[in-house]
Amino acid sequence: MKVYSILLFALVISSAAQSQDIDKLINTSEVERIEKIISADDMQGRRSFTSGLEKAGDFISNEFKVAGLKTLDNSGNFRQTFTMVKAKTISASGSFDGQALDEKNLIFISTRPELTVTEKSGYEKVQIKAGENIRAVISNYIQAKKNYIVLIDTSFSKLFPRLAGLKNQQFKSDYNTVFILTVADPKQFELQNRQEITESSLSNIVGVLPGKSKPQEYVIFSAHYDHLGVTRPNAQGDSIFNGANDDASGSTAVIMLANYFAAKKDNARTIVFATFAAEEIGGYGSQYFSRQFDPAQVVAMFNIEMIGTESKWGTNSAYITGYERTDMGKILEKNLAGSRFTFHPDPYTEQNLFFRSDNATLARQGVPAHSLSTSKMDSEKFYHTVGDEIGTLDLKNMTEIIKAIAISSTSIVAGNDTPSRVDVKELK
Repeated sequence: MKVYSILLFALVISSAAQSQDIDKLINTSEVERIEKIISADDMQGRRSFTSGLEKAGDFISNEFKVAGLKTLDNSGNFRQTFTMVKAKTISASGSFDGQALDEKNLIFISTRPELTVTEKSGYEKVQIKAGENIRAVISNYIQAKKNYIVLIDTSFSKLFPRLAGLKNQQFKSDYNTVFILTVADPKQFELQNRQEITESSLSNIVGVLPGKSKPQEYVIFSAHYDHLGVTRPNAQGDSIFNGANDDASGSTAVIMLANYFAAKKDNARTIVFATFAAEEIGGYGSQYFSRQFDPAQVVAMFNIEMIGTESKWGTNSAYITGYERTDMGKILEKNLAGSRFTFHPDPYTEQNLFFRSDNATLARQGVPAHSLSTSKMDSEKFYHTVGDEIGTLDLKNMTEIIKAIAISSTSIVAGNDTPSRVDVKELK
């Protein structure tokens, strides 16, 4: 009985010490400091390809340096830079079995200044028929390392022009996709395109904490640091989309978690801390980042998306997108047993959030990659408005959420728990 009492007392003392340590490392004053800087007016809304985003990236890079993180692949730079291409059509033309096509029914997704495609070019020809879920399959053709001609049924005539928006930003690629609005399935065809190409670069900010005993197994903590930029002034004269909740709150969490785990110095698995560019214009930053990893080596991804406001259940709670697809949520709940904090399954499944955030690319490859959020997606007052400022956030609750993420992830970071994988067969 005495031995049991001693062990119980030791456990209580250890738990109390851990609580004190985490309170020192993750506290509201530090959360406020970081959040205030990232969402400040002088960041000009952190729109992609602007000096405001560059300034935010410099700040995050310095925070990673101060925390003592390493750079990815020992590059010496926390910036993971990638090239984006914007294509402006000069001319487009084509014919099916000798019959000319209307230019407005042709969309070339390519990063080449000039392109000619015929039936002898080796492109795979596929059809999207009436009634199919066009939104679910379009990205598969663009992201695949293959050349496609996609024949889209004329029932999608209202949606078809929107596909031209995909030309606005693309990764530089050797592969091409041609969308054609038609009911025909030609045996012979000739398609030609000329366009003006503009290249620009963006950077994710990535820091690494090498694992002690399982360095080839990765746990990722991520968020996006870009937002919407500047618009015309509203009635109050405000023109800046500060993005305090979306997603300076997530970026703040990533920095705080980097400080926490770097101070602990006991992670068995390698931890990667990443803030992504270009989420708001198509998730390009996380797509590029995810392609640099072997999915089999990524054990878990904690993508943190808008945690600055209370969830629908109130304080000390958040939800996990795609909760039912792996057992990661149950592991987090186990590690939080006895605490005041609770994780819930995503209550907004009709909005398909699991595939709308920066976890999606790795999740589609089987990685237990989930987004953690508190955002009330059916009633978030300041979502994508100039009113999304630090004054609207509950920083105390936000601090508790970051602590909960730190504690709930401990057994995964330590290599004691490995979440089950996403069943990719169910995604097709």
